[in-house]
Amino acid sequence: MEQALPALARLRIEVFRAYPYLYAGSEGYELDYLHTFSQAPDALIVTAENDDGEIVGCATGSALTGHHIEFAEPLVDAGIDLSTTFYFGESVLLTAYRGHGIGHCFFDVREAHALAHGYKRACFCAVDRPADHPLRPEGYSPLDPFWAARGYSRLAGAVSHFEWPETPDGPKIVHRMDYWTRSF
Repeated sequence: MEQALPALARLRIEVFRAYPYLYAGSEGYELDYLHTFSQAPDALIVTAENDDGEIVGCATGSALTGHHIEFAEPLVDAGIDLSTTFYFGESVLLTAYRGHGIGHCFFDVREAHALAHGYKRACFCAVDRPADHPLRPEGYSPLDPFWAARGYSRLAGAVSHFEWPETPDGPKIVHRMDYWTRSF
C-alpha cells in the first residue's frame, strides 16, 4: 500500500481537478492524507492498472471511526452508528478508462470488504454543485444515477462543508458535501 501512495496522490489531484470537484491540491497534502487513511482500521485501497502497470484508478475505504469530527457529526446527528458504517473515501478513474465497469468493480470490492468485516452499511460524501454552476461542462452527467442504481441514496439532512482551493495557491473555498448511504 505504501508503495502505491505517490501514484495515488498524483491520480487524485488529476481526477479531482476536473468538475465537479475543481480541486487544486498539492501532492504533499495528498500524500499525508493517503498515509493517514492507509493507517485507519480496516483500510482498503483498490487500484486499477493499465496494460503498462500504471495506476489509472483507485478507490478507498476504511472504518468510519477515527475520521474528522466535522465529517462524522452529520452522520451521528442523523442517527447513524459509526461503528457499523464503512466509509468509502473516494473512487477516482482517469477519463479514458471510464465506461468499462471499473467503477462497479470498485464498489463491489469495497462492499465485499465491508461485509467481510461485519459492517452494516456504507457511506460516502460527494460535492454538491448547482445545475447552473458556471464551470459545469456541457454534457456533464452527474454520478447520482450510478450511485442510486447501486442502492445508495442521499441521507436527508446530512450535509458537511469542507474547504479546498480551486486554483493553485488560491484561497480555500467552502464546498457543500452531501452524504450517501446504503444498508447491506
